[in-house]
Amino acid sequence: MKVLSIFGVTKSGKTTVLENIIGELRKRGYSVASVKDIHFETFAIDTPGTNTDRHKQAGSQLVTARGLNETDILFPHRLSIDEILGFYHHDFVLLEGVDDYNVPKIITAHHRQEVDERLDDSVFAISGVLAEHMEEYRALPVIHALNQTAALVDLIEEKVPRLLPDFPPECCSACGLSCRQLLAAILQSKRRRCDCVLDRAQVTLTVGGRDIAMVPFVQQVLKNTLLGLISTLDGYKEHAQITITMGGEKRCTNE
Repeated sequence: MKVLSIFGVTKSGKTTVLENIIGELRKRGYSVASVKDIHFETFAIDTPGTNTDRHKQAGSQLVTARGLNETDILFPHRLSIDEILGFYHHDFVLLEGVDDYNVPKIITAHHRQEVDERLDDSVFAISGVLAEHMEEYRALPVIHALNQTAALVDLIEEKVPRLLPDFPPECCSACGLSCRQLLAAILQSKRRRCDCVLDRAQVTLTVGGRDIAMVPFVQQVLKNTLLGLISTLDGYKEHAQITITMGGEKRCTNE
């Protein structure tokens, strides 16, 4: 899954850029999904007094509204982007308004100052209102999302890698860089996505159908612990692939 974010100030063209990218990606045959980050404290899709709100007020910890044409799942708290992406299985996921996640980013802006206030090494392009006035800024392409949609998506196909982890540097710098430094190096064509050592993991963990990323140290601890136990069992063969499946306890009840 490839994830990128379009962010900038209000009315700078974020949604216009996003919808044009989505349309072009769909034309090219990709599956596409999106996440809109809303920064208003009073925002809520559910309104007071509705039946779903009454469910929530009664104490329901997860409420689902199933309509004829859509299904809405209402969490009574803010999920992290990692948790949200756990529900997605698309070729591309576009985030709107997210600026604190380790993904490639496009800034939308009215003028240079807005770019300068937000620019970091994860930004690979600029768009929005500013694209009416220039084609390049600080060595970054400034691309008009309406008139140059194909060129913008060409750049996305070229630059955006599969989603990288975002471990703190003290937890994993096995590739020689932090996760955020590796992303910057990939965008600058100095490193490759496969340089992330987690792509060559000897131990993988899946919980509830979702892959759980583990730094090399944790992988090694888990591997050594399991091998220490399994190697004492009849049938163990050195260097053979080992598969362990664990499920929740099943009880026979009338509930």
